[in-house]
Amino acid sequence: MDDLQWQVANLGGVLPRIVDEVLDGGGLEALVGAAEERGDWFCAEGAVRGLCAAGEFGRAWAVVEPFVGTGWRPAVRVGADVLVRWGRIEQALELSRPAGTAGSEGAEDVAAAARDHAEVLVRAGRADEAVDVLAPHLRDRRVLGALVELTEGQGCDERVLELLAPLAEEFRRSPGRGGGGGPWEVLSGQARVLERSGRVDEAIRQFGADVAARRYGPLNNVESYAELLARHGRIEELRSLADTESHAAVPVYVRALEDAGRAGEAEAYLRGLIAAGKPGWCKSMLMELLFRQGRPADGIEAAAGTFDDLYDDNLLQSALFLLAEHGLHDRAIALTQERSPEFLAEHEAHWVRSNRWWLMGEAGRAPEALAEIAALPVDGDGEADEVDDRELTVAWLLAQDGRVAEADALLRGMPGKRAGTQLAELLIRQGRFAEAIAAIPGVAAQREEEERWRAKWRETAASSSAGEWGSR
Repeated sequence: MDDLQWQVANLGGVLPRIVDEVLDGGGLEALVGAAEERGDWFCAEGAVRGLCAAGEFGRAWAVVEPFVGTGWRPAVRVGADVLVRWGRIEQALELSRPAGTAGSEGAEDVAAAARDHAEVLVRAGRADEAVDVLAPHLRDRRVLGALVELTEGQGCDERVLELLAPLAEEFRRSPGRGGGGGPWEVLSGQARVLERSGRVDEAIRQFGADVAARRYGPLNNVESYAELLARHGRIEELRSLADTESHAAVPVYVRALEDAGRAGEAEAYLRGLIAAGKPGWCKSMLMELLFRQGRPADGIEAAAGTFDDLYDDNLLQSALFLLAEHGLHDRAIALTQERSPEFLAEHEAHWVRSNRWWLMGEAGRAPEALAEIAALPVDGDGEADEVDDRELTVAWLLAQDGRVAEADALLRGMPGKRAGTQLAELLIRQGRFAEAIAAIPGVAAQREEEERWRAKWRETAASSSAGEWGSR
């Protein structure tokens, strides 16, 4: 179980995005094999998804059963899902049933087990029993959220509201008492259940009073309230909220105007905030709005004044990504080359040129990027000046340029997970799924690599600290 927990905590083993690429490409059997041979959880989870989609529930259970046997909660959850879809409801209920008490498993584990068991009960058509299971654990915010989500459409909204009411009143009296783990989401949950049960006006009135009284908890409820208003077309009330609680409500208000066909009003509102000196994220929001409206040139113009800023308000990278999403790679490349000497001196080596090389690769200009890298000065070890991951970058550009064999050879000569993952992506595009998974180091090798990195980091930090003290 320790290996399983490490995999998830550190994204060890085969990365989920690689699993998705293999599955989407038709490599289901390669995932099944990797789950069995490597004990890789992400491969197992992907294989289960693929097998269930194909109706092969028996095989899916065979893949996940060894992981379920460890008692590890995420594996039990996936196993119960397989059993439910297979029609083995009683077996799923038995598997998901909380086995311990707060004293043996810990309160957090018991609450998580109760949540998982309740989900199986709802899927079995036994929502009332699910509520019974969840009710003792509602001070756990995840369980409280599960109560609201799992009971939607189950005909038990009044009972849910009865359970939420005392917690909501307690929170209203002392919103700071619950802390980060307390039921601070109860107000938004209560409003959500009122809304779906047809009591929209009551939900808006009650939740609005809570927001006006600043009953927020560790995170505020403004965004949830704004979304409630937006869902019911309360644009003017939303505007008033945005004017007083801009950080959370402005994005919802802008999107509501846009969805209502009033993008011009949204643009004018943001420009007004910018003119009034509101925070820089207003410019970012305006740029994104203009891009969504098919006006990329205007979007760039709205944010251009930040592009040479040396500090945190710079929107250059956001602009590069937006331009790339819209297929405007050449314009993005030009932006990286139009910067002030002061900005380039500060940022060119650290991130600007790596972004430019990526854009060049995406734009079919990989040879230019390779030439730029080759022209950089090198240090005494033959490494390009201030270029992180030079060989990985070169390999990616070679592949983008169609020089797949060269990229493959370069990556195979490099150790570590990052090179293995990049090689895997290259092999997936060729339909070589089993080879792709095999290219990624196993969990044990990745843990050793992580430990070596941590030891090196600690050594560097200690050396740096000793140097600082020695110079005083």
